[in-house]
Amino acid sequence: MPSRAGCSVSAPEPIEFVLDLPSDLRVIENVIVYLVARCQAYGFGGARLNLNFRVGVTEALANAMLYGNRRRPERRVRVEVALSTARVALRIADEGQGFDPARVPDPTAAENLSRPGGRGLFLIRKLMDAVEFNQAGNAVRLVLNREPPLRRPTGV
Repeated sequence: MPSRAGCSVSAPEPIEFVLDLPSDLRVIENVIVYLVARCQAYGFGGARLNLNFRVGVTEALANAMLYGNRRRPERRVRVEVALSTARVALRIADEGQGFDPARVPDPTAAENLSRPGGRGLFLIRKLMDAVEFNQAGNAVRLVLNREPPLRRPTGV
């Protein structure tokens, strides 16, 4: 779209960057603040950024540090980010042995309501538009679209 000066104004070019983090829960808040600011520069905002993104990525980072790297400070968490005006995709990888996400029990099932575990993964799956684990189970790809995906009405 042309600006008043006759120059065209276009959306920012897609970017990719990497963050290399220590397995220290105290860094998560600053990482989220940084990532949110980067997303805002690409037009993200509202509940999708302030709730879905913040909570989903916080949970994934905490899981990588706590369970993947077993709180071992010498281990690292790698965050690869691909950001465009349409979506943000992150790959969060830890140095742990991995796990089978299909074996994590559903925390909403009656028999699991009082049991610990699975709630963070449940939240990630509900809040993000796509969640994919690598075969080893030590890396997860999260995608959040700027706009929510269209849902078909039920019963049609």
